[in-house]
Amino acid sequence: MIQYAALAIEAGIAANVLCVFSDAPVGVAGAGAAYSISMNLTGLEGWDERHGLIGATGAFALATQRYFHLYGADSNALYEAAASDREWAARNPKAFLRKPLVKEEYFASRWIVEPLRLFDCAYPVNGAVSVIVSSADNAKDRPKPPVFLHGFGQGHSGARNFASEEPEIHTGAEIAAHNLLAGLGATPDVFDFCEFYNAFSIATILALEGYGFCAAGEGAEFIASGATRPGGALPTNTGGGHLSSYYLQGMTPVHEAVIQIRGYGGERQVSKTTLGLVTGFGGRMEYHAAMAVSPHREI
Repeated sequence: MIQYAALAIEAGIAANVLCVFSDAPVGVAGAGAAYSISMNLTGLEGWDERHGLIGATGAFALATQRYFHLYGADSNALYEAAASDREWAARNPKAFLRKPLVKEEYFASRWIVEPLRLFDCAYPVNGAVSVIVSSADNAKDRPKPPVFLHGFGQGHSGARNFASEEPEIHTGAEIAAHNLLAGLGATPDVFDFCEFYNAFSIATILALEGYGFCAAGEGAEFIASGATRPGGALPTNTGGGHLSSYYLQGMTPVHEAVIQIRGYGGERQVSKTTLGLVTGFGGRMEYHAAMAVSPHREI
C-alpha cells in the first residue's frame, strides 16, 4: 500500500496519499471465530477444511513442525521469540500484554494448534492506523518530523507445495530481501532495527533467516542470544510486535517504525535508527513486502 502510494507520487499523479487500515474482528463471537477460515494451502477446493485445517494457526503450526524437524529446534525456540516481544511490550504503554513472560506461564498456556500455544499467536484488537505518504519536499515544516522511505522490495514465491521445495520454510522473504537490498546496494547489516510482521512466533524466526540476518536454522539461536531484545545488537519488534502489543496486521510494524524513527519510543526507544526494516506478508508467508525507513533524507 505504501509502496504504491510512493510510486503514484513519484509519477506525478498524486501529491499526498492517505493509507488507512482499520479492522474490528473482535466481536460477540470473538477473534477466534473471525479468523477460522480455510487458507486453502493445497489448492484443492475444500480439502483443507474437510480435513480440519482451519484458520491460519493450523497452517503456521505445519510450518513450525517442519522447522523443528529440519533444524532440531523445539518449543523453547518459540518461547524465546515470544518472550523477546514481551520484553519490548513491557516498555510500551499501548501494548496489551506487558507482564514479563516467564517459561512456566508460557508452557502452561493452552495449545491452539500444536506446537503453537496461546502466547505464540497474535493479539487481535479492534482499531485503526493511518499514514500520509507525500514527497520529501512536501514533508518540510510539518508539525511532526517525517519518516523517509529509502527502498521497497516485494517477493511472491507462489504455491511451492508441489514443486519439491520447502513451502513452510522458504518464503517470499528471500525474494523481497533480495529486491530491497539490491535497490539499496547494501547487505542486511545496514539495518539498525527491524519491525517484522509476526502473527506467530515462528514468523520472527523465519524472517530473521529469510532477510539474511542469520543462516537457515540459526534464527532461534540468534533470538536466544538476546540479540533481538532491548540492548541487543538487532532490536526487533520494539513495540511488542503482534504477539504482545496488538495485531493490526501490516500496520503494526509500520506504526512502530514511525515511532522509533521520530524518537517517540520513550522507554523502548532504540539508540540508533539510521535505517530500519519494516516487513509484511500474506498467506502463509509466500507473499512478502518490505521497506527501508530512516529519519534522514540521505543515508
